[in-house]
Amino acid sequence: MAQVSALIASLKSILKAAGIKYADISQALGLSESSIKRRFSNNDFSVAELDAICALAGVEISDLVKHMERRATALQQLTYAQEKDIAEDTALLLVTVCVLNHWTFKDILDYYTLEATELVQKLARLDRLKVIELLPNNRIKLRVNPNFRWLPNGPIESMFLRVIQQDFFAARFDREDHELIVLNGMLSAESNAELRRKLKQLAREFDTLNQEDTGLPLSERHGNTLILAVRDWRYDSFAKFLRA
Repeated sequence: MAQVSALIASLKSILKAAGIKYADISQALGLSESSIKRRFSNNDFSVAELDAICALAGVEISDLVKHMERRATALQQLTYAQEKDIAEDTALLLVTVCVLNHWTFKDILDYYTLEATELVQKLARLDRLKVIELLPNNRIKLRVNPNFRWLPNGPIESMFLRVIQQDFFAARFDREDHELIVLNGMLSAESNAELRRKLKQLAREFDTLNQEDTGLPLSERHGNTLILAVRDWRYDSFAKFLRA
């Protein structure tokens, strides 16, 4: 199942690069657009359908498999030392976050006060870390796997958690594009496992939407942070009422 998911993820990447939309696939396969979206969501295509979709993009299924294999060997995590170097250099961290979100060289210069020479230096460091490939004319090619993640409890995740505790939850969450849902309940181990599975599925959907929107102009994309968490937790102030 994991390989099927990886294959469909590669297919989405190829289709996006070719500018092929769900409507185009719908017409080619003679299915409704909602059916196509559902099949992508469930990774549910026959070999004949995959062949027809690949033909739309001008590739063979063998090309799709090669694309999947290249993605599988892409960088998935940095070392602790590498993350520490990035975390200790605020400008480098800023540039790293930008390129991971598919910003161009011009986007970064237009939005932030970095000088072009400094930005080239930061990008060169990311090139050496194999996060990106810095191409001629300062074009940026990501070399990380779509499932790239910071190290659990590593320097960057720990730093972001401190910021989240101090800043993120200080908002009122009363804007139309904000959402805060806090629930408390008592679940069995089986229900807890099912909930965590669904949280991971939602995280994958967030990644998919993020990837699908990378072709839009920066002016149409806005920074969004999604936090998913569940843990065995009790309010400390209740502790004094516990029986010994």
